[in-house]
Amino acid sequence: MVTFTIRKNLLLAIITMVGILGGLMPETVVAQTCGCASGLCCSQYGYCGTDAYCGTGCQAGPCYSSTPSTPTPTPSGGSSSTVANIVTQSFFDGIINQASSSCAGKNFYTRDAFLTALGSYPSFGTTGTSLENYQEIAAFFAHVSHETGVFCYIEEIGGASQNYCDPSSTQYPCVAGQGYYGRGPLQISWNYNYGAAGNSIGFDGLNNPGIVATDVVTSFKTALWFWMNNCHSIMISGQGFGATIRAINGAIECNGGNTAAMQDRVTYYETYCTQFGVSPGNYLTC
Repeated sequence: MVTFTIRKNLLLAIITMVGILGGLMPETVVAQTCGCASGLCCSQYGYCGTDAYCGTGCQAGPCYSSTPSTPTPTPSGGSSSTVANIVTQSFFDGIINQASSSCAGKNFYTRDAFLTALGSYPSFGTTGTSLENYQEIAAFFAHVSHETGVFCYIEEIGGASQNYCDPSSTQYPCVAGQGYYGRGPLQISWNYNYGAAGNSIGFDGLNNPGIVATDVVTSFKTALWFWMNNCHSIMISGQGFGATIRAINGAIECNGGNTAAMQDRVTYYETYCTQFGVSPGNYLTC
């Protein structure tokens, strides 16, 4: 009888202790569930964090694949609709909302204009592997973010004072009184680019280069035209983001040139790859 009483009392003590601990545990349990703050991912074990938490088994948030060949998200659909699913309004706003309200580009660049222009370039972001498509889109917007200061600028700062006329380009001779300085998302410049882009898109690039700063769809088309002719094949052939820097501004930024500008482009690229949940790959600098 005494033994039974002792055991009974011990059992009641254990039950009481469990009840006490149970009342203390909810805070710990809640911390291990998926409900992470913006910018944090939820690991396979339910913890919120960055970097190592966002790889294999990541449940939500900015997850990234542990193997570049199998990115977390998988594009679906076709041509421009696939890109539209990736370049969401939220993604676009995440860039342009960083620009000051006083920026000319704040009320100029729009996602709708980008998607309209994209209709003329159905191969953009659709002709590579799933990973390459995501990387190409991230790369394009990385350069756009750098060139425009996150959609702040429509025209190159101090561009009107620059001489971007190449007299050796006889196919696209400069027109007196016109300036071929940087305009648009990729700051297209030089008479030979304005002339060729105009012929391809359907505007008078030599006599009216200023339209790139006044018609937003034309503006995005010039950026996509330049990209498809100079960078698209680089991204889908595995040459790496660094090669696109060389194609856009290599004479100034590569080979030990303006390394700060080069790194700014790389940082944007890595940021957008992280947002898309893919690896940025190799060969990031030039």
